[in-house]
Amino acid sequence: MRSPRKSARHRLPQQFHAVWAAVTVSSIGDGMRAVTLPLLTARLTDDARLVGLVAFAGQLPWLLVSLASGVLADRFERRRLLCFVDTARAVIMAGLVLLTMLDGLSIPVLAGVAFLLGCGQTLFNGAWSGMVPSLVPPEGLTKANTYLQVTVLFASPLLGTPLGAVLFGVTPALPLAVDALSFVCSAGLILLLAGGTRAGCERSVPARQSLRQDALQGLVWLWRHSRMRQLCAVSAVNNLVVVGLMSVLVLYARQTLGLGSSGYAVLVAAFAVGGLVGVPLAPRLKTRIGTVRLLRLGMLVTGVLCAGMGTAQSVLVGVLVIAGYGAVSLVWGVTAVSFRQSQVPTELLGRVTMAFQMASVSAGALGALLAGLVYHGVGPQAPFFTGAALLCLAGAFLYRSPADASVEATAAAPTRPVSPTPPD
Repeated sequence: MRSPRKSARHRLPQQFHAVWAAVTVSSIGDGMRAVTLPLLTARLTDDARLVGLVAFAGQLPWLLVSLASGVLADRFERRRLLCFVDTARAVIMAGLVLLTMLDGLSIPVLAGVAFLLGCGQTLFNGAWSGMVPSLVPPEGLTKANTYLQVTVLFASPLLGTPLGAVLFGVTPALPLAVDALSFVCSAGLILLLAGGTRAGCERSVPARQSLRQDALQGLVWLWRHSRMRQLCAVSAVNNLVVVGLMSVLVLYARQTLGLGSSGYAVLVAAFAVGGLVGVPLAPRLKTRIGTVRLLRLGMLVTGVLCAGMGTAQSVLVGVLVIAGYGAVSLVWGVTAVSFRQSQVPTELLGRVTMAFQMASVSAGALGALLAGLVYHGVGPQAPFFTGAALLCLAGAFLYRSPADASVEATAAAPTRPVSPTPPD
């Protein structure tokens, strides 16, 4: 029988439960907005270029402010920063609700809202990079991060997205209003946290350094580390394809598969279901296959599945293929993050992570724009076949440098986990 002392040691702190509740509430709102914005855009235009433009606007802030966000999180008290960002995003969403009710929507308005929310996302992520480690002791971080990762995956695409599609059918403004309310609730829950979420006592960089110097230190380390630079490039290609395909999926579902808004939500949910299957498989496959080999194989498999999505002519095939795509993508993502954590020094992890994400998410912004252009100019299947070719080339690029025992041993070594990418 487990002793009370041991049970208490593995019990997560009460403050973490406020964080967990905030993540859950916000993730549900994220899922609603993720399905509502593309549907609103599709109501205004059938031009895939404009649909891709709105998605591009939401990803663009990662190129512009992501490096600075990680540094700002180290310079300001994280709890207050998170509350400020959530409050600002609630106001933005309330304004979008009003414009929707007054029939004042346009492509520039949706693109502008997506851009502002994307700016908030980068600042939020920067603050979240150190929030959980400041609340949870090292021995509980793996458990805490697992809870958050599963919550994000379940609450956003599996709960929020279908619910958002249903509410959109009632009135388009309703899921947006719920999303605005989720920001308010998230900010309120974060306010329940006590102090101690600032990393000032843990900074390894002198306070006299400028914001630019702080940010460049992580960027320079990433550039000089050959294997991490290679992984960053492949991750950027992967994100370019994933975001690009998701940006035109709403048109593909309607025009090729004959689905409405509910059917589009089912496709998004299928991707998440596959991801839930992939999360527990990642450590097992990593142990059996090896980190580098799994990363190589994952790229090639996603390329094949991407081509399968382009050839799907029935709803059932489309759902099965996109579920498989989600599973492999999550396995690859979890493995890549673990590998990055094993390679980056702890004192640089936040800045290197944001530099890594800047490259990969900025590529996603470009993917959203290019997918719309290819869809419009060549045809509905063209983005999927183009994406499949790029993923296979990325897998071949990884195969150019053979795995060695030292890298596998380093990747398998236990490291201090960091918090997952949080929701809006």
